[in-house]
Amino acid sequence: MVVTNDVSLPTEEELTVTELNLSTAALRAGAFHLGKSCENPNNEFMLCRLELDDPRACIMEGKVVTRCALDFFRKVKKSCYEEFMQYANCLDKSSGTMAFRHCRKTQGVFDKCMKDNLDIDRPEYGYFTRAKIHHTERPAPPKREKKVYEDATPGLPEDYPKPQAKYGSRFHWLE
Repeated sequence: MVVTNDVSLPTEEELTVTELNLSTAALRAGAFHLGKSCENPNNEFMLCRLELDDPRACIMEGKVVTRCALDFFRKVKKSCYEEFMQYANCLDKSSGTMAFRHCRKTQGVFDKCMKDNLDIDRPEYGYFTRAKIHHTERPAPPKREKKVYEDATPGLPEDYPKPQAKYGSRFHWLE
């Protein structure tokens, strides 16, 4: 994006938000429950980004997503801290790729704690790949008008002579 004088950029205060200060293993351990818990704000943000195609217009939706993630991990810390840390620690130290398959036992304990304390089920396999309809309160963006271009090469006039082809027609079945 080229920045010119007539482009307005957001201020530092508008962009400042509390960071989600977690390791990769912790984010990976809570990813499925977080995705389901913060599904609506995330879908609203992604819809805004896709429709408006301007990151400056979706700053507030992004802040809502970050706030939802912070609230989610605060709830996890309050109710399932030990189980969560065991699961994140297992993911971190079991393999170089943080594969889930090595930590199914600690995952089961964490999932049970999430269900019992926060009433959040781990989404079933393929949940995030399903097509879903997201209802929003935001008005639809204005539709872009189709550009109409003049024909670069004008056609032949109607009365232009059309002699028969020398070697037969390509469309012989029409004759």
